[in-house]
Amino acid sequence: MEYVVLVDENDNEIGQMEKQAAHIDPHLHRAFSIFLFNSKGELLMQQRALSKYCSHPRAGETLEEATSRRLMEEMGMACPMHEVYTFIYKAPVGQGLTEHEFDHVWIGQSDDIPCINTEEVASWKYMSIDALSKDLELYPNHYTEWFKITFEEMLHHAKSVFPHLN
Repeated sequence: MEYVVLVDENDNEIGQMEKQAAHIDPHLHRAFSIFLFNSKGELLMQQRALSKYCSHPRAGETLEEATSRRLMEEMGMACPMHEVYTFIYKAPVGQGLTEHEFDHVWIGQSDDIPCINTEEVASWKYMSIDALSKDLELYPNHYTEWFKITFEEMLHHAKSVFPHLN
């Protein structure tokens, strides 16, 4: 059974809860998002396997450990990453589940080709920011709520870390 770390609005740990239960009766919990860019400034996009919906650190695991673990588990990749900001969101994800997360956003750069774990990831591709922005505008239902919520802020922070994205 997998557990999530429950937190308050300041990201102070207040307990643990079974992952499924925390998404059925939504409780604020710690999560993270990883955005990887290649040297061309393209963003690595992944479509999660249908049975997957978010990534969380384990109890006692640092965010650095958790992001590295999940990047390797999902994409078969390793690269340096930096935490750039946090945000809180609450959004339904289907099947009676709701994400209520204190999300830590990490960015990194790699030109590696993913070797995906098909139990975690259905597909992937690198997309230019222009193409992604247009696709988001034309087909918003193709993207998760958390991605739509954080895309512009993530891009702003990524440009400050990776000047070639400007």
